[in-house]
Amino acid sequence: MKKKVLAVFAAAVMTVGLLASCGGNGGTDDGTTAQAGSAASGETGETVKIGVIQQAEHPALDSAYEGFLDALKEAGYEDGVNMELDYNNAQGDTSNCETIATKLVNDQSDLILAIATPAAQAVAGKTTEIPILATAVTDFEVAGLVDSNDAPGTNVSGTSDMNPIEEQLSLLQELLPDAKKIGIMYCSSEDNSIVQADLAKSICEEKGLEYEEYTVSDSSMIQSVAESMIGKVDAVYIPTDNLLAEAMATVTMVTNANGLPCIVGEEGMVENGGLATYGIDYYVLGQMAGEMAVQILQDGADISSMPVQYISASDCTLAVNSDAASELGVSLDAVKDEAKDVAAEE
Repeated sequence: MKKKVLAVFAAAVMTVGLLASCGGNGGTDDGTTAQAGSAASGETGETVKIGVIQQAEHPALDSAYEGFLDALKEAGYEDGVNMELDYNNAQGDTSNCETIATKLVNDQSDLILAIATPAAQAVAGKTTEIPILATAVTDFEVAGLVDSNDAPGTNVSGTSDMNPIEEQLSLLQELLPDAKKIGIMYCSSEDNSIVQADLAKSICEEKGLEYEEYTVSDSSMIQSVAESMIGKVDAVYIPTDNLLAEAMATVTMVTNANGLPCIVGEEGMVENGGLATYGIDYYVLGQMAGEMAVQILQDGADISSMPVQYISASDCTLAVNSDAASELGVSLDAVKDEAKDVAAEE
């Protein structure tokens, strides 16, 4: 399985590029794009001010933040010494994102890290001058954050969490060979989820799988929508959706109890009851964003010319939940030799 993922993953990224539409946050008023607000602290003795806005609290986004911090630490930045770090979590609330974004811009941060698409969109709408690095964003161009993923042309760039969706659906077929109809569940208000759901629908058609869309727009809908899938589909696919990742335990409380397996977008969702995933490492994703931050802060790199970066296939992990498999009556024998069992690590 792992031998196939490089080609599949590259194809998924290329497909998203074709889906992308023009747009973006724009440059500064004089037509130039943003540079770091201050020189490297290691060279001048100045303290850099970094604002952080995280969309929600769940393992994937938390790991991305940890990776970002470790990359800065590796480059010599230490909070309270030569770095002033202002971390803010919106707890999944869009209005909180707007408030936090305004605060970080008004505080004149030298650089802002936005974790997840809604957080990035909120802060990108507040400034064209402060460099914004985003991570855990599936497609920057579709989200209106950049002119193009290869040449941002705005004060935004970062690292994409585009999934190996075809490989994940192949995993579904391998573990659940009798599954004929798939429920694709996602948040209809998240651009990243819409992009992945559209890809999943196309791939289902290529694989001869029927599918039905099940969308939610807020957390109050999750349990009822999960219940509505029972008896109508054979399995569920959920991409790296921030709302559903945060509430994955609510989904699987319903689905697992009713014999409905969930193949999901990332490992944290497996830990919370999903059956399996072939997903990216969000710590590595955040680390890559941190390395980009160092280039901006220390080398004066122009963020408008820094392409969006993608994680390599070698950093994808096959993860399963043997407890969920037991409850569902699903055999993991086909993948047990290469899979990480998150239930065994608890």
